[in-house]
Amino acid sequence: MGQQNLSIAVVGSGFSGIGLAIGLKRAGFTDITIFERADDVGGVWRDNTYPGAACDAPSHLYSYSFEPKPDWTRRFAEQPEILDYLRHCATEHGLRPHIRFGTEVTEAEFDTTRHRWRVRTRAGDSHEFDLLVAACGQLSNPATPKLPGMDGFTGAMFHSARWDHRHDLAGARIAVVGNGASAIQFVPLITPDAKSLTIFQLEVHWISRKPDRVYPRWRHALNRRLPVVQRLSRLGIFLWFELVLNPSLISPRGRRLLSAPVRTLCRYALRSVRDRRLRDRLTPRYEPGCKRILTSSEYYETLNRPNVRVVDSPITEIVPDGVRTSDGEHHLVDTVIWATGFRSQDFVAPIRVVGSHGQDLDTAWKDGARAYLGLAVPGFPNFFLMYGPNTNVGSGSIVHMLESQIAYVVQAARLLAGGVASMDVREDVHDRFDAAAQHRLGTSVWNQGGCDSWYLDADHRNTNNWPGSMTGYRRRTRRLDPADYRLQH
Repeated sequence: MGQQNLSIAVVGSGFSGIGLAIGLKRAGFTDITIFERADDVGGVWRDNTYPGAACDAPSHLYSYSFEPKPDWTRRFAEQPEILDYLRHCATEHGLRPHIRFGTEVTEAEFDTTRHRWRVRTRAGDSHEFDLLVAACGQLSNPATPKLPGMDGFTGAMFHSARWDHRHDLAGARIAVVGNGASAIQFVPLITPDAKSLTIFQLEVHWISRKPDRVYPRWRHALNRRLPVVQRLSRLGIFLWFELVLNPSLISPRGRRLLSAPVRTLCRYALRSVRDRRLRDRLTPRYEPGCKRILTSSEYYETLNRPNVRVVDSPITEIVPDGVRTSDGEHHLVDTVIWATGFRSQDFVAPIRVVGSHGQDLDTAWKDGARAYLGLAVPGFPNFFLMYGPNTNVGSGSIVHMLESQIAYVVQAARLLAGGVASMDVREDVHDRFDAAAQHRLGTSVWNQGGCDSWYLDADHRNTNNWPGSMTGYRRRTRRLDPADYRLQH
């Protein structure tokens, strides 16, 4: 067939989709179509525009190794700068002609006779491709609770990932439902102008101070003139995650060694809260790392303000002028902000993906999402996932993992371009990998740390995290072994 003629569909234009398309173009593939349901690239960094939105991984590591940015303004980049970076990457590498904006894929079905994927869009169009890659991400579909009375609320209501910038929060009585990674970023910024702000705490978190700082101009100039400086900075951050933080999450010995220092750091940050009883309510009873350790240097101080309350009682009902909790209290509010995270198990939702035996992916995953190396699923030939099951990192940068996946999918594309009509991962290979991954996850802090997190599904199966190091994943994905697949020529 040849690389020029292999037709490839990529669904999504966030870090996964853009990075993959760049990798494919650099490998000589030209027939690439990127389906994007929104009107711009960026994925999660396009959608999350709430005040204070920023990354909790350092900028130099949270970027492509093949497209360094010497002039990051700060150690932990904020949303507008990350979005601009992704826009730059899409333009610089000539991806925009390949992107179909405003086009939502609703269904993809594999034709076993022609060995091609038929992709359908919400507009009713149909397209055929030799290779289909879902780059939808794990954090693309907001999770909003279904509570009685929501339709009758007379005020403003929105999710943090769909921030309503037209709504003026000055003088508002605000309810923030949730206190995770998003909430601790925007709460300090919206509190000063609010009449009142009530945080409905769903789970307590270990929170350390954020070691953020602005990079001076001389550092930008140094990065440009001596690129090795930036590469060394990236390497240093990488080694910190790999050699110190990751072992503390995965191995029982590492957990024992680092649990006490992490607790000390987080409790030092918690001393900023003046109310001793509130400090106790904000102290987790589970092991550090069971949920992602959050970072903020402003959140705890904000809780000292007289217009802020923290409520632990669960919400039972939304009433027209507020929120009612299980203790019977009626909280008068005119604005509800859901900071309740994402449906992290919906790896390809809302797309219906139908494989070679007429079975859709939701049915194949009825007992939990799983994929070989997080990339391939038996019965779904010529189909790969980016940021799929068990490829999230509890400590580190997902971009490094994505670059490993990009290299693997490029190898698969070369096989298909070189005469292979279809490639379907073998069930025994897939099942051995999954069993080994779940066995190792069984001793990790995510499974044994005493908490429920978005890493675990309803059956307490860890469907999201990689049970090893970023280096280990890079090693496993460096070479695609054709013997792992059933190949048809």
